[in-house]
Amino acid sequence: MKSINYVINGVLAVAIVILFILQFSGKKETSVTRTTFTPDENLSGVLPIAYVDMDSLLMNYNYYRDLSEVILKKEENSRANINQKANALRTEVQGFQRKLENNAFLTRERAAQEEQRLMNKQQELQELDNRLVQELMLEQQQLMSQLRDSLVAQLNLFNQNKGYQVILSNTGMDNILIAGDVYNITAELIEYLNRNYSAK
Repeated sequence: MKSINYVINGVLAVAIVILFILQFSGKKETSVTRTTFTPDENLSGVLPIAYVDMDSLLMNYNYYRDLSEVILKKEENSRANINQKANALRTEVQGFQRKLENNAFLTRERAAQEEQRLMNKQQELQELDNRLVQELMLEQQQLMSQLRDSLVAQLNLFNQNKGYQVILSNTGMDNILIAGDVYNITAELIEYLNRNYSAK
């Protein structure tokens, strides 16, 4: 039994010595294959990633400005329409109060009917305001979806010659806290987007 233990310990000692020699012999080959990115001449020594500052992009992208202007005009028209109807209703309410104070109504039932009519009109105006707000929000969502689709399509075309593997978006300091300026492609992308938008 003791001789078996000596044999096992001897084999283990030899195995440890062999592993030690292999580890420090200077021959370090690994079987791990590494994929290498071959950047174009503009990206020499830079990882194949980039980021876009969305605040700057949206502030300077002509298509976004035009969409924002469309939304703003619709919002102004909607607000003007509601304000006009609200002013007309306010005038009617003031007229009703004057008549009520001067006992201009022939019967109480007639005054109650007029009051109910004005209350219904006010409720209709509130419902119209809510409906217009909802329609405006829905249209804004559709336009922003249209902007996003256009931006992604243009970004794919832009990236055909650039070879980026990843393009990140950054709003304020939401996603990227620190990055080298070489990774910021915002200005180049804005120029590309505006050039293509004006060409359309």
